[in-house]
Amino acid sequence: MKFLLLLFTFIAVNLDFFLIMIFLLRKYRVRDVAVGYLIGVVFLMTISFLVGKALALFLPEWVLGALGILPIYMALHDDDDEAESHDHRSPILSTLITYLAVCAGCNLSIFLPVLTGLSLVNFGLAVLFIGVLAVLVVFLIKQVGSLPTVNSFLAKYGEITMKVIYIGVGLYVFYDSHLIVHLIGYL
Repeated sequence: MKFLLLLFTFIAVNLDFFLIMIFLLRKYRVRDVAVGYLIGVVFLMTISFLVGKALALFLPEWVLGALGILPIYMALHDDDDEAESHDHRSPILSTLITYLAVCAGCNLSIFLPVLTGLSLVNFGLAVLFIGVLAVLVVFLIKQVGSLPTVNSFLAKYGEITMKVIYIGVGLYVFYDSHLIVHLIGYL
């Protein structure tokens, strides 16, 4: 299990939502934001895993390594996700819908190549690991979200940090799937 890769992937795909979460936490209770966020994260990870397993039935692992192009594309594609205003009765549903609206594309395209090679047991461990991180992040953001230094840093360097991590994840998927070794073998 590659927990460090999961950690960096989680941070990269959620960095923009961390900023949005600062505003959600000012409007809703911590518990409600945490539950809505956790549901969204687990849902998108599960979809990525299932799509990856379906592709793995038909394609060898080294071909699936080409999915590493998705995080690299996401890093190079300038797509500013803006949170839409969703006013619902349930803060949990509001958080979930906001998360899915802002992060679904990134999460699916970035987590798909990372989760594709995992067994069901390792996927369960990955969901548990990311789920714990998601809940911890909510509490951490609640604590540091009001600090002007944090807001300034994320506004200034958040996007470039996210892009560097996306590229790193894509290159790692190329490496881990043996795609590059296999392609060099054709030369």
